[in-house]
Amino acid sequence: MLVFQLNMSPTILAIESSCDDTSAAVIKDGKILANIVASQAVHEKYGGVVPELASRAHEQNIVPVIAQALLTANITKREINAVAFTQGPGLLGALLVGCSFAKSFALGLNIPIIAVNHMQAHILAHFIDEPKPVFPFLCLTVSGGHTQIVLVKDFLDMQVLGQTTDDAVGEAFDKSAKLLGLPYPGGPLLDKLAQQGNPNAFTFPIVNMPAYDFSFSGIKTSILNFLKNNTQQNPDFIRENLADICASIQQALIQTLLKKLVLAAKETGIKEIAIAGGVSANSGLRQTIRDYALEYKWNTYIPDFQYCTDNAAMVAITGHYKFLAGEFTTQLASPDPRMKITY
Repeated sequence: MLVFQLNMSPTILAIESSCDDTSAAVIKDGKILANIVASQAVHEKYGGVVPELASRAHEQNIVPVIAQALLTANITKREINAVAFTQGPGLLGALLVGCSFAKSFALGLNIPIIAVNHMQAHILAHFIDEPKPVFPFLCLTVSGGHTQIVLVKDFLDMQVLGQTTDDAVGEAFDKSAKLLGLPYPGGPLLDKLAQQGNPNAFTFPIVNMPAYDFSFSGIKTSILNFLKNNTQQNPDFIRENLADICASIQQALIQTLLKKLVLAAKETGIKEIAIAGGVSANSGLRQTIRDYALEYKWNTYIPDFQYCTDNAAMVAITGHYKFLAGEFTTQLASPDPRMKITY
């Protein structure tokens, strides 16, 4: 039986390996000392993440990434009080690498492990730096795999109010970019081109789902048919109108998100509004949130770019609050690729 000596000003090693970024971070008493990320270029030629290649790359990267995090933080492994890791959701093989390393590392040092929900970590990334949201707040969590509106009542008390019924908005961005012939990862490139285009050049439908839920499958089909019909008439249509198409697609996707966020804010009466997840790095979404803040008198919170995409710092801050709450897991913990977003 393991017996742990718990420090209430903990130093925690955090590991993130849910998809194609291997990341390690060190947090001490709630302050991030290091956040190292190794990306995987191997997927570019396939136009998307290949799960088996991702897990192999994690195996190659995890030791040097953790070593660099400890070096950057100027922390020895003996000073670590716990290891936090992403349990899910994510790719099974990728999660397994991080989970296995965390358990082995902690077992060797006789310290506890902390299982972290990837989407909860995205939300708590807001508490890494100032300004920090005031409870309760609404968080629009948007990524390649998830789209949700979450009511955040406390650090570890959250409720999903609405979510996508099919595809995630990040997937819609990436699929649209692929249809336009943009290289992987296409979402950021679509965003860059959209800044040069006219968002009102073309119109795409905004699906109206019940309550606070979203749907993006319909708009993806609309974009596919739009491009097919126009390129049949003019083979150079995409090349000649690329920036305007990107801007119009981006506006439709952002308006789909913000329509539901405005509704949730009005009906809950909450004016503390945050965005999180990989798509929160999108410049159009960030600017629209700022514009809406002025119109609706919101207090808005947008993470620093380095904490929007997958990173271990967000796992570390979540691990910090779970440590203080005594929420540890056992060595029997296993990856949960379909981990539900419930708290």
